[in-house]
Amino acid sequence: MYTIRDRLLRKGDYIYGSFLKPEVVDGYINGINPGDRADVLGRFPFSEQDVDDAIECANQGARLWRRVPAPERAAALYRLREALLHLQEHLAILITRENGKPFWEARQEVDATVRLLDVLMEDGVGMLASQVVDEVGARMDRLPRGVVAILTPYNLPLLVPVSHSAMAILAGNSVVLKPSKFTPGVGQAVADLWDRCRLPRGVFNMVQGSGSVIGQRLVVHPGIDMLLFTGSFETAMNVRRAIFDRPELPAVYQCGGKGISIVLEDADLDHAAYEVLVGAFLTAGQRHNSTGRLLVEASVYDAFMVRLKEQAERLTIGYGFEHDVFMGPLISENRRTRYRRYARALSSKGHRPILEAGNERIEGYRGFYARPAIYSVDWENSNPFLNEEPPGPMLLVYKVRDWQEAAALHNQAFYRPVASLFAAATNPRVVDMQERLRTGTLNLNRSTLGTYLRLPRVGLGRSGHGLPEGLQLLQHLSYPRASLAELRAFNPMALLPGVDWHGTGRVSQVSVEPADAVDDAEDVSASLETIMLDASD
Repeated sequence: MYTIRDRLLRKGDYIYGSFLKPEVVDGYINGINPGDRADVLGRFPFSEQDVDDAIECANQGARLWRRVPAPERAAALYRLREALLHLQEHLAILITRENGKPFWEARQEVDATVRLLDVLMEDGVGMLASQVVDEVGARMDRLPRGVVAILTPYNLPLLVPVSHSAMAILAGNSVVLKPSKFTPGVGQAVADLWDRCRLPRGVFNMVQGSGSVIGQRLVVHPGIDMLLFTGSFETAMNVRRAIFDRPELPAVYQCGGKGISIVLEDADLDHAAYEVLVGAFLTAGQRHNSTGRLLVEASVYDAFMVRLKEQAERLTIGYGFEHDVFMGPLISENRRTRYRRYARALSSKGHRPILEAGNERIEGYRGFYARPAIYSVDWENSNPFLNEEPPGPMLLVYKVRDWQEAAALHNQAFYRPVASLFAAATNPRVVDMQERLRTGTLNLNRSTLGTYLRLPRVGLGRSGHGLPEGLQLLQHLSYPRASLAELRAFNPMALLPGVDWHGTGRVSQVSVEPADAVDDAEDVSASLETIMLDASD
Protein backbone atom coordinates (compact mmCIF):
# COMPACT_ATOMS: atom_id res chain seq x y z
CA MET A 1 0.00 0.00 0.00
CA TYR A 2 1.20 3.51 -0.83
CA THR A 3 1.36 6.01 2.02
CA ILE A 4 2.62 8.99 0.01
CA ARG A 5 1.64 12.31 1.55
CA ASP A 6 4.33 14.53 0.11
CA ARG A 7 3.24 17.90 -1.18
CA LEU A 8 3.58 18.40 -4.91
CA LEU A 9 6.00 20.87 -6.39
CA ARG A 10 3.59 23.49 -7.66
CA LYS A 11 5.07 24.73 -10.92
CA GLY A 12 2.41 27.27 -11.90
CA ASP A 13 0.63 27.72 -15.21
CA TYR A 14 2.19 26.42 -18.42
CA ILE A 15 2.49 29.24 -20.97
CA TYR A 16 4.61 29.52 -24.12
CA GLY A 17 6.61 26.39 -23.37
CA SER A 18 7.44 27.09 -19.72
CA PHE A 19 5.93 26.75 -16.27
CA LEU A 20 5.39 30.22 -14.79
CA LYS A 21 4.26 31.30 -11.32
CA PRO A 22 1.54 33.99 -11.57
CA GLU A 23 2.85 37.51 -11.01
CA VAL A 24 -0.58 38.61 -9.78
CA VAL A 25 -2.47 35.98 -7.78
CA ASP A 26 -6.28 36.22 -7.86
CA GLY A 27 -6.89 33.17 -5.68
CA TYR A 28 -5.95 29.59 -4.84
CA ILE A 29 -7.38 26.12 -5.35
CA ASN A 30 -6.50 23.41 -2.86
CA GLY A 31 -5.33 19.97 -3.92
CA ILE A 32 -6.70 17.55 -1.30
CA ASN A 33 -6.93 13.77 -1.32
CA PRO A 34 -10.70 13.08 -1.05
CA GLY A 35 -9.97 9.70 0.49
CA ASP A 36 -7.59 11.07 3.14
CA ARG A 37 -8.09 14.73 3.96
CA ALA A 38 -4.83 14.72 5.90
CA ASP A 39 -3.06 14.31 2.56
CA VAL A 40 -2.82 17.88 1.25
CA LEU A 41 -1.12 18.05 -2.13
CA GLY A 42 -0.78 21.84 -2.02
CA ARG A 43 -2.34 25.20 -2.80
CA PHE A 44 -2.30 26.14 -6.47
CA PRO A 45 -2.45 29.86 -7.31
CA PHE A 46 -4.42 31.17 -10.27
CA SER A 47 -4.45 34.42 -12.19
CA GLU A 48 -6.84 35.93 -14.73
CA GLN A 49 -3.91 37.70 -16.35
CA ASP A 50 -2.37 34.32 -17.11
CA VAL A 51 -5.45 33.42 -19.16
CA ASP A 52 -4.88 36.46 -21.37
CA ASP A 53 -1.19 35.64 -21.70
CA ALA A 54 -1.89 31.98 -22.51
CA ILE A 55 -4.35 32.86 -25.28
CA GLU A 56 -1.99 35.43 -26.78
CA CYS A 57 0.81 32.86 -26.86
CA ALA A 58 -1.55 30.20 -28.21
CA ASN A 59 -2.39 32.46 -31.14
CA GLN A 60 1.33 32.73 -31.92
CA GLY A 61 1.72 28.96 -31.67
CA ALA A 62 -1.32 28.35 -33.88
CA ARG A 63 0.10 30.39 -36.75
CA LEU A 64 3.20 28.18 -36.84
CA TRP A 65 1.65 24.80 -36.00
CA ARG A 66 -1.06 24.97 -38.67
CA ARG A 67 1.67 24.80 -41.34
CA VAL A 68 3.19 21.59 -39.93
CA PRO A 69 2.10 18.49 -41.93
CA ALA A 70 -0.18 16.03 -40.14
CA PRO A 71 2.41 13.19 -40.07
CA GLU A 72 4.82 15.46 -38.18
CA ARG A 73 2.04 16.43 -35.75
CA ALA A 74 1.44 12.70 -35.20
CA ALA A 75 5.12 12.33 -34.28
CA ALA A 76 4.48 14.69 -31.36
CA LEU A 77 1.68 12.38 -30.20
CA TYR A 78 4.10 9.45 -30.34
CA ARG A 79 6.47 11.34 -28.03
CA LEU A 80 3.51 12.02 -25.73
CA ARG A 81 2.73 8.31 -25.65
CA GLU A 82 6.33 7.47 -24.74
CA ALA A 83 6.27 10.02 -21.92
CA LEU A 84 3.03 8.48 -20.64
CA LEU A 85 4.56 5.02 -20.56
CA HIS A 86 7.62 6.32 -18.76
CA LEU A 87 5.54 8.03 -16.06
CA GLN A 88 2.59 5.63 -15.88
CA GLU A 89 3.08 4.55 -12.25
CA HIS A 90 3.59 8.13 -11.09
CA LEU A 91 0.45 9.21 -12.95
CA ALA A 92 -1.66 6.40 -11.47
CA ILE A 93 -0.55 7.33 -7.95
CA LEU A 94 -1.37 10.97 -8.58
CA ILE A 95 -4.82 10.13 -9.97
CA THR A 96 -5.68 8.09 -6.87
CA ARG A 97 -4.44 10.80 -4.53
CA GLU A 98 -6.41 13.59 -6.22
CA ASN A 99 -9.50 11.74 -7.47
CA GLY A 100 -9.84 9.04 -4.82
CA LYS A 101 -10.52 6.20 -7.26
CA PRO A 102 -8.85 2.85 -6.42
CA PHE A 103 -5.29 2.44 -7.61
CA TRP A 104 -6.18 -0.42 -9.98
CA GLU A 105 -8.79 1.82 -11.63
CA ALA A 106 -6.28 4.68 -11.91
CA ARG A 107 -3.92 2.29 -13.71
CA GLN A 108 -6.75 1.39 -16.07
CA GLU A 109 -7.22 5.07 -16.88
CA VAL A 110 -3.54 5.43 -17.74
CA ASP A 111 -3.72 2.32 -19.97
CA ALA A 112 -6.86 3.62 -21.69
CA THR A 113 -5.10 6.93 -22.39
CA VAL A 114 -2.19 5.12 -24.04
CA ARG A 115 -4.58 3.02 -26.16
CA LEU A 116 -6.46 6.13 -27.23
CA LEU A 117 -3.24 7.74 -28.45
CA ASP A 118 -2.47 4.56 -30.42
CA VAL A 119 -5.86 4.70 -32.14
CA LEU A 120 -5.48 8.41 -32.79
CA MET A 121 -2.11 7.92 -34.47
CA GLU A 122 -3.35 4.95 -36.52
CA ASP A 123 -6.60 6.49 -37.78
CA GLY A 124 -6.45 10.21 -37.11
CA VAL A 125 -3.98 11.28 -39.80
CA GLY A 126 -6.11 9.63 -42.49
CA MET A 127 -9.22 11.45 -41.26
CA LEU A 128 -7.41 14.76 -41.83
CA ALA A 129 -6.23 13.89 -45.34
CA SER A 130 -7.08 16.09 -48.32
CA GLN A 131 -9.36 14.91 -51.12
CA VAL A 132 -8.43 15.79 -54.73
CA VAL A 133 -10.40 15.49 -57.98
CA ASP A 134 -7.70 16.16 -60.60
CA GLU A 135 -9.82 16.20 -63.73
CA VAL A 136 -11.90 19.18 -62.62
CA GLY A 137 -9.31 20.96 -60.45
CA ALA A 138 -11.26 20.42 -57.22
CA ARG A 139 -9.97 19.59 -53.77
CA MET A 140 -10.97 19.60 -50.12
CA ASP A 141 -8.53 20.34 -47.31
CA ARG A 142 -9.19 20.12 -43.58
CA LEU A 143 -7.90 23.25 -41.85
CA PRO A 144 -7.42 23.82 -38.11
CA ARG A 145 -9.75 26.11 -36.17
CA GLY A 146 -6.97 28.02 -34.40
CA VAL A 147 -6.93 28.36 -30.59
CA VAL A 148 -9.01 25.69 -28.83
CA ALA A 149 -10.08 26.26 -25.22
CA ILE A 150 -10.56 22.96 -23.35
CA LEU A 151 -12.35 22.61 -19.99
CA THR A 152 -12.14 19.13 -18.46
CA PRO A 153 -13.70 17.24 -15.52
CA TYR A 154 -12.35 15.51 -12.42
CA ASN A 155 -13.77 12.02 -12.99
CA LEU A 156 -11.30 11.12 -15.78
CA PRO A 157 -8.59 13.68 -14.98
CA LEU A 158 -5.96 12.20 -17.31
CA LEU A 159 -7.93 10.59 -20.13
CA VAL A 160 -10.13 13.55 -21.09
CA PRO A 161 -7.44 16.31 -21.01
CA VAL A 162 -4.93 14.17 -22.91
CA SER A 163 -7.43 12.95 -25.51
CA HIS A 164 -8.96 16.37 -26.20
CA SER A 165 -5.65 18.21 -26.32
CA ALA A 166 -4.07 15.48 -28.48
CA MET A 167 -6.93 15.61 -31.00
CA ALA A 168 -6.80 19.40 -31.15
CA ILE A 169 -3.05 19.42 -31.66
CA LEU A 170 -3.14 16.64 -34.25
CA ALA A 171 -5.71 18.68 -36.18
CA GLY A 172 -3.24 21.59 -36.28
CA ASN A 173 -4.65 23.76 -33.48
CA SER A 174 -3.06 25.25 -30.42
CA VAL A 175 -4.57 24.58 -27.01
CA VAL A 176 -5.36 26.36 -23.75
CA LEU A 177 -6.35 23.70 -21.22
CA LYS A 178 -8.10 24.35 -17.91
CA PRO A 179 -8.14 21.20 -15.74
CA SER A 180 -10.73 20.62 -13.04
CA LYS A 181 -10.22 22.58 -9.83
CA PHE A 182 -10.37 19.22 -7.99
CA THR A 183 -7.41 17.71 -9.87
CA PRO A 184 -4.81 20.47 -10.34
CA GLY A 185 -1.92 18.07 -9.78
CA VAL A 186 -2.98 15.81 -12.65
CA GLY A 187 -3.52 18.92 -14.78
CA GLN A 188 0.04 19.98 -14.04
CA ALA A 189 1.22 16.47 -14.95
CA VAL A 190 -0.55 16.70 -18.34
CA ALA A 191 1.33 19.94 -19.02
CA ASP A 192 4.56 18.23 -18.00
CA LEU A 193 3.85 15.41 -20.46
CA TRP A 194 3.39 17.87 -23.33
CA ASP A 195 6.51 19.72 -22.21
CA ARG A 196 8.50 16.56 -23.00
CA CYS A 197 7.18 16.45 -26.58
CA ARG A 198 9.29 19.29 -28.05
CA LEU A 199 6.34 21.24 -29.42
CA PRO A 200 6.84 24.77 -30.74
CA ARG A 201 6.25 27.34 -28.05
CA GLY A 202 2.63 28.30 -27.58
CA VAL A 203 1.08 25.17 -29.11
CA PHE A 204 0.10 23.77 -25.70
CA ASN A 205 -0.81 25.97 -22.74
CA MET A 206 -2.42 25.20 -19.37
CA VAL A 207 -4.02 27.50 -16.78
CA GLN A 208 -5.21 26.45 -13.33
CA GLY A 209 -8.16 27.79 -11.41
CA SER A 210 -11.84 27.62 -10.61
CA GLY A 211 -14.50 27.52 -13.27
CA SER A 212 -16.24 30.62 -11.97
CA VAL A 213 -13.12 32.77 -12.41
CA ILE A 214 -10.58 31.19 -14.78
CA GLY A 215 -13.08 29.12 -16.74
CA GLN A 216 -15.33 32.13 -17.22
CA ARG A 217 -12.42 34.29 -18.38
CA LEU A 218 -11.31 31.61 -20.82
CA VAL A 219 -14.65 30.90 -22.53
CA VAL A 220 -15.56 34.57 -23.08
CA HIS A 221 -12.12 35.57 -24.37
CA PRO A 222 -12.30 36.86 -27.96
CA GLY A 223 -8.98 35.17 -28.77
CA ILE A 224 -10.31 31.60 -28.75
CA ASP A 225 -11.59 29.97 -31.95
CA MET A 226 -13.28 26.87 -30.53
CA LEU A 227 -14.47 25.50 -27.19
CA LEU A 228 -14.53 21.93 -25.85
CA PHE A 229 -16.45 21.57 -22.59
CA THR A 230 -16.96 18.45 -20.48
CA GLY A 231 -18.96 18.82 -17.28
CA SER A 232 -22.43 19.20 -15.84
CA PHE A 233 -25.44 20.42 -17.78
CA GLU A 234 -25.88 23.35 -15.37
CA THR A 235 -22.32 24.55 -15.98
CA ALA A 236 -22.76 24.04 -19.73
CA MET A 237 -25.82 26.30 -19.63
CA ASN A 238 -23.77 28.98 -17.88
CA VAL A 239 -21.12 28.66 -20.57
CA ARG A 240 -23.69 28.94 -23.35
CA ARG A 241 -25.14 32.07 -21.78
CA ALA A 242 -21.66 33.55 -21.46
CA ILE A 243 -20.93 33.08 -25.18
CA PHE A 244 -24.42 34.02 -26.37
CA ASP A 245 -23.00 37.02 -28.23
CA ARG A 246 -20.60 34.76 -30.18
CA PRO A 247 -22.92 32.40 -32.08
CA GLU A 248 -20.14 31.85 -34.62
CA LEU A 249 -17.89 30.19 -32.01
CA PRO A 250 -17.87 26.40 -32.54
CA ALA A 251 -18.52 24.66 -29.22
CA VAL A 252 -18.83 20.98 -28.30
CA TYR A 253 -20.50 20.06 -25.01
CA GLN A 254 -20.38 16.70 -23.26
CA CYS A 255 -22.70 16.82 -20.26
CA GLY A 256 -23.23 13.15 -19.41
CA GLY A 257 -26.10 12.95 -16.96
CA LYS A 258 -25.70 9.16 -16.55
CA GLY A 259 -27.00 6.24 -18.56
CA ILE A 260 -30.00 3.93 -18.27
CA SER A 261 -30.02 0.12 -18.07
CA ILE A 262 -32.98 -2.05 -19.08
CA VAL A 263 -33.43 -5.66 -17.95
CA LEU A 264 -35.90 -7.80 -19.90
CA GLU A 265 -37.41 -11.02 -18.57
CA ASP A 266 -35.16 -13.43 -20.47
CA ALA A 267 -31.87 -11.77 -19.46
CA ASP A 268 -29.12 -13.65 -17.63
CA LEU A 269 -29.92 -12.09 -14.24
CA ASP A 270 -26.54 -12.76 -12.63
CA HIS A 271 -24.68 -11.23 -15.56
CA ALA A 272 -27.06 -8.27 -15.72
CA ALA A 273 -26.76 -7.66 -11.96
CA TYR A 274 -22.95 -7.57 -12.19
CA GLU A 275 -22.92 -5.19 -15.16
CA VAL A 276 -25.46 -2.87 -13.53
CA LEU A 277 -23.48 -2.94 -10.29
CA VAL A 278 -20.28 -1.92 -12.06
CA GLY A 279 -22.03 0.70 -14.15
CA ALA A 280 -23.74 2.31 -11.17
CA PHE A 281 -20.98 2.30 -8.54
CA LEU A 282 -17.56 2.27 -10.22
CA THR A 283 -15.77 5.60 -9.62
CA ALA A 284 -18.40 6.14 -6.90
CA GLY A 285 -20.97 6.70 -9.64
CA GLN A 286 -19.26 9.88 -10.81
CA ARG A 287 -18.63 9.12 -14.48
CA HIS A 288 -20.68 10.90 -17.12
CA ASN A 289 -21.88 7.50 -18.41
CA SER A 290 -22.41 5.79 -15.05
CA THR A 291 -25.71 3.92 -14.69
CA GLY A 292 -28.13 6.24 -12.92
CA ARG A 293 -31.45 4.54 -13.74
CA LEU A 294 -32.53 0.91 -14.08
CA LEU A 295 -35.75 -0.30 -15.75
CA VAL A 296 -36.73 -3.91 -14.94
CA GLU A 297 -39.61 -5.94 -16.35
CA ALA A 298 -42.10 -6.83 -13.61
CA SER A 299 -41.88 -10.60 -14.21
CA VAL A 300 -38.22 -10.70 -13.05
CA TYR A 301 -38.15 -7.60 -10.86
CA ASP A 302 -38.14 -9.33 -7.44
CA ALA A 303 -35.58 -11.98 -8.39
CA PHE A 304 -33.29 -9.43 -9.98
CA MET A 305 -33.45 -6.96 -7.09
CA VAL A 306 -32.54 -9.68 -4.58
CA ARG A 307 -29.34 -10.33 -6.53
CA LEU A 308 -28.52 -6.66 -7.01
CA LYS A 309 -29.05 -5.72 -3.35
CA GLU A 310 -26.99 -8.63 -2.04
CA GLN A 311 -24.07 -7.83 -4.32
CA ALA A 312 -24.19 -4.08 -3.66
CA GLU A 313 -24.04 -4.72 0.10
CA ARG A 314 -20.85 -6.76 -0.41
CA LEU A 315 -18.95 -4.07 -2.32
CA THR A 316 -15.74 -3.00 -0.61
CA ILE A 317 -15.55 0.74 0.01
CA GLY A 318 -12.24 2.15 1.12
CA TYR A 319 -9.05 4.09 0.61
CA GLY A 320 -7.81 3.89 -2.95
CA PHE A 321 -4.40 2.45 -2.07
CA GLU A 322 -5.82 -0.38 0.05
CA HIS A 323 -6.02 -3.83 -1.53
CA ASP A 324 -9.29 -5.15 -2.99
CA VAL A 325 -11.16 -1.86 -2.86
CA PHE A 326 -13.95 -1.49 -5.42
CA MET A 327 -15.16 2.03 -4.66
CA GLY A 328 -13.42 5.08 -3.25
CA PRO A 329 -14.84 8.40 -2.01
CA LEU A 330 -16.76 11.17 -3.69
CA ILE A 331 -14.65 14.06 -4.91
CA SER A 332 -15.76 16.58 -2.25
CA GLU A 333 -18.00 17.17 0.74
CA ASN A 334 -20.26 19.27 -1.44
CA ARG A 335 -20.88 16.30 -3.77
CA ARG A 336 -21.57 14.04 -0.80
CA THR A 337 -24.05 16.56 0.57
CA ARG A 338 -25.87 16.64 -2.79
CA TYR A 339 -26.02 12.82 -2.74
CA ARG A 340 -27.67 12.80 0.71
CA ARG A 341 -30.01 15.68 -0.17
CA TYR A 342 -31.16 13.85 -3.31
CA ALA A 343 -31.92 10.75 -1.22
CA ARG A 344 -34.03 12.82 1.18
CA ALA A 345 -35.94 14.28 -1.78
CA LEU A 346 -36.67 10.76 -3.04
CA SER A 347 -38.02 9.65 0.32
CA SER A 348 -40.12 12.78 0.72
CA LYS A 349 -41.92 11.95 -2.55
CA GLY A 350 -42.81 8.43 -1.45
CA HIS A 351 -40.02 6.46 -3.13
CA ARG A 352 -38.66 3.50 -1.18
CA PRO A 353 -35.01 2.86 -0.27
CA ILE A 354 -33.73 -0.60 -1.08
CA LEU A 355 -30.28 0.43 0.13
CA GLU A 356 -30.45 3.73 1.96
CA ALA A 357 -27.99 6.52 1.21
CA GLY A 358 -25.53 7.53 3.89
CA ASN A 359 -21.95 8.35 4.76
CA GLU A 360 -19.43 5.55 5.18
CA ARG A 361 -16.72 5.53 7.85
CA ILE A 362 -13.34 4.11 6.86
CA GLU A 363 -11.05 3.28 9.75
CA GLY A 364 -7.93 5.42 9.74
CA TYR A 365 -9.04 7.87 7.01
CA ARG A 366 -11.11 11.02 6.97
CA GLY A 367 -12.58 11.18 3.50
CA PHE A 368 -15.78 11.82 1.60
CA TYR A 369 -16.98 8.22 1.62
CA ALA A 370 -20.57 7.20 0.90
CA ARG A 371 -22.48 3.92 0.61
CA PRO A 372 -24.05 2.59 -2.59
CA ALA A 373 -27.69 3.66 -2.58
CA ILE A 374 -30.59 2.02 -4.44
CA TYR A 375 -34.09 3.48 -4.46
CA SER A 376 -37.26 2.00 -5.91
CA VAL A 377 -39.12 4.77 -7.73
CA ASP A 378 -42.91 4.73 -7.88
CA TRP A 379 -42.75 6.54 -11.18
CA GLU A 380 -46.51 6.66 -11.72
CA ASN A 381 -47.08 8.92 -8.70
CA SER A 382 -46.38 12.12 -10.74
CA ASN A 383 -42.83 12.44 -9.36
CA PRO A 384 -40.81 10.04 -11.55
CA PHE A 385 -37.41 11.70 -10.99
CA LEU A 386 -36.54 11.40 -14.68
CA ASN A 387 -35.07 14.88 -15.15
CA GLU A 388 -32.12 15.18 -12.77
CA GLU A 389 -28.80 13.35 -12.70
CA PRO A 390 -28.66 11.06 -9.62
CA PRO A 391 -25.51 12.25 -7.79
CA GLY A 392 -22.75 9.90 -6.70
CA PRO A 393 -23.33 6.18 -6.05
CA MET A 394 -27.09 6.44 -6.48
CA LEU A 395 -29.22 4.05 -8.57
CA LEU A 396 -32.93 4.62 -9.23
CA VAL A 397 -34.97 1.50 -10.09
CA TYR A 398 -38.24 1.50 -12.05
CA LYS A 399 -40.55 -1.53 -12.37
CA VAL A 400 -42.14 -1.67 -15.85
CA ARG A 401 -44.84 -3.95 -17.25
CA ASP A 402 -43.14 -4.81 -20.53
CA TRP A 403 -40.50 -3.76 -23.04
CA GLN A 404 -42.79 -1.14 -24.66
CA GLU A 405 -43.24 0.63 -21.35
CA ALA A 406 -39.49 0.44 -20.73
CA ALA A 407 -38.74 2.08 -24.08
CA ALA A 408 -41.33 4.80 -23.54
CA LEU A 409 -40.05 5.59 -20.04
CA HIS A 410 -36.45 5.65 -21.23
CA ASN A 411 -37.25 8.16 -23.95
CA GLN A 412 -38.83 10.55 -21.44
CA ALA A 413 -35.57 10.96 -19.51
CA PHE A 414 -33.74 14.26 -19.96
CA TYR A 415 -30.29 12.60 -20.06
CA ARG A 416 -29.71 9.84 -22.61
CA PRO A 417 -25.99 9.46 -23.35
CA VAL A 418 -26.03 5.66 -23.28
CA ALA A 419 -28.41 2.76 -22.65
CA SER A 420 -27.68 -0.85 -21.76
CA LEU A 421 -30.13 -3.54 -22.78
CA PHE A 422 -29.98 -6.93 -21.04
CA ALA A 423 -31.81 -9.69 -22.89
CA ALA A 424 -31.21 -13.02 -24.56
CA ALA A 425 -29.49 -12.60 -27.90
CA THR A 426 -32.34 -14.51 -29.52
CA ASN A 427 -35.03 -12.26 -28.07
CA PRO A 428 -37.06 -10.97 -31.06
CA ARG A 429 -37.82 -7.75 -29.13
CA VAL A 430 -34.16 -6.69 -29.15
CA VAL A 431 -34.51 -5.34 -32.69
CA ASP A 432 -37.66 -3.44 -31.71
CA MET A 433 -35.90 -1.96 -28.67
CA GLN A 434 -32.93 -0.91 -30.74
CA GLU A 435 -35.32 0.87 -33.09
CA ARG A 436 -37.28 2.64 -30.36
CA LEU A 437 -34.64 3.70 -27.84
CA ARG A 438 -33.57 7.31 -28.32
CA THR A 439 -30.03 7.09 -26.99
CA GLY A 440 -26.58 8.12 -28.15
CA THR A 441 -25.03 4.68 -27.51
CA LEU A 442 -26.72 1.32 -27.07
CA ASN A 443 -24.87 -1.57 -25.42
CA LEU A 444 -26.25 -5.11 -25.43
CA ASN A 445 -25.49 -7.12 -22.27
CA ARG A 446 -22.74 -4.67 -21.30
CA SER A 447 -22.75 -1.87 -18.76
CA THR A 448 -23.25 1.75 -19.71
CA LEU A 449 -19.52 2.30 -19.13
CA GLY A 450 -18.53 0.18 -22.14
CA THR A 451 -17.07 2.18 -25.05
CA TYR A 452 -15.01 1.47 -28.16
CA LEU A 453 -12.44 4.09 -29.06
CA ARG A 454 -13.01 3.91 -32.81
CA LEU A 455 -16.76 4.46 -32.58
CA PRO A 456 -18.46 7.85 -32.13
CA ARG A 457 -20.32 8.70 -28.93
CA VAL A 458 -23.25 11.13 -29.03
CA GLY A 459 -25.16 12.47 -26.05
CA LEU A 460 -28.90 12.88 -26.68
CA GLY A 461 -31.28 15.01 -24.66
CA ARG A 462 -29.39 17.18 -22.21
CA SER A 463 -26.31 14.96 -22.42
CA GLY A 464 -24.92 16.99 -25.31
CA HIS A 465 -26.11 18.61 -28.49
CA GLY A 466 -25.81 15.79 -30.97
CA LEU A 467 -22.17 16.19 -31.99
CA PRO A 468 -20.05 13.03 -31.75
CA GLU A 469 -17.17 12.44 -29.37
CA GLY A 470 -14.42 9.93 -30.07
CA LEU A 471 -12.27 10.09 -33.18
CA GLN A 472 -15.01 11.96 -35.02
CA LEU A 473 -14.23 14.95 -32.83
CA LEU A 474 -11.31 15.56 -35.22
CA GLN A 475 -13.85 16.62 -37.84
CA HIS A 476 -15.06 19.41 -35.57
CA LEU A 477 -11.57 20.46 -34.51
CA SER A 478 -10.91 21.16 -38.18
CA TYR A 479 -13.14 22.45 -40.94
CA PRO A 480 -13.34 21.41 -44.60
CA ARG A 481 -12.36 24.00 -47.19
CA ALA A 482 -13.33 23.28 -50.79
CA SER A 483 -11.30 24.74 -53.65
CA LEU A 484 -11.99 24.88 -57.38
CA ALA A 485 -9.39 25.71 -60.02
CA GLU A 486 -9.99 26.49 -63.71
CA LEU A 487 -7.67 24.23 -65.71
CA ARG A 488 -8.67 25.40 -69.18
CA ALA A 489 -7.17 28.34 -71.06
CA PHE A 490 -9.30 31.46 -71.24
CA ASN A 491 -11.53 31.42 -74.32
CA PRO A 492 -13.16 34.81 -75.10
CA MET A 493 -15.51 33.05 -77.49
CA ALA A 494 -17.07 30.95 -74.72
CA LEU A 495 -18.47 33.54 -72.32
CA LEU A 496 -21.76 33.91 -70.57
CA PRO A 497 -24.60 35.33 -72.68
CA GLY A 498 -24.58 39.12 -72.91
CA VAL A 499 -20.81 39.62 -72.48
CA ASP A 500 -19.14 41.82 -75.16
CA TRP A 501 -15.52 41.12 -74.29
CA HIS A 502 -13.85 42.97 -77.21
CA GLY A 503 -16.32 45.87 -77.39
CA THR A 504 -17.32 45.04 -80.95
CA GLY A 505 -21.03 45.02 -80.26
CA ARG A 506 -21.10 41.28 -80.85
CA VAL A 507 -22.02 39.42 -77.67
CA SER A 508 -21.48 35.75 -76.89
CA GLN A 509 -23.90 33.36 -78.54
CA VAL A 510 -23.16 30.42 -76.21
CA SER A 511 -26.40 28.68 -75.29
CA VAL A 512 -27.13 27.29 -71.85
CA GLU A 513 -28.90 23.95 -71.80
CA PRO A 514 -31.33 22.84 -69.06
CA ALA A 515 -29.67 21.69 -65.85
CA ASP A 516 -30.38 18.01 -66.42
CA ALA A 517 -28.62 18.10 -69.79
CA VAL A 518 -25.41 19.83 -68.68
CA ASP A 519 -22.27 17.74 -68.43
CA ASP A 520 -20.03 18.93 -65.54
CA ALA A 521 -16.96 18.59 -67.72
CA GLU A 522 -18.47 20.58 -70.59
CA ASP A 523 -20.34 23.43 -68.85
CA VAL A 524 -19.92 26.99 -70.09
CA SER A 525 -17.93 28.13 -67.07
CA ALA A 526 -17.22 27.16 -63.49
CA SER A 527 -18.94 30.30 -62.26
CA LEU A 528 -22.13 29.58 -64.19
CA GLU A 529 -22.77 26.48 -62.06
CA THR A 530 -22.51 28.58 -58.92
CA ILE A 531 -24.87 31.22 -60.31
CA MET A 532 -27.46 28.59 -61.22
CA LEU A 533 -27.26 27.00 -57.77
CA ASP A 534 -27.69 30.36 -56.06
CA ALA A 535 -30.71 31.11 -58.20
CA SER A 536 -32.30 27.78 -57.31
CA ASP A 537 -32.04 28.63 -53.61
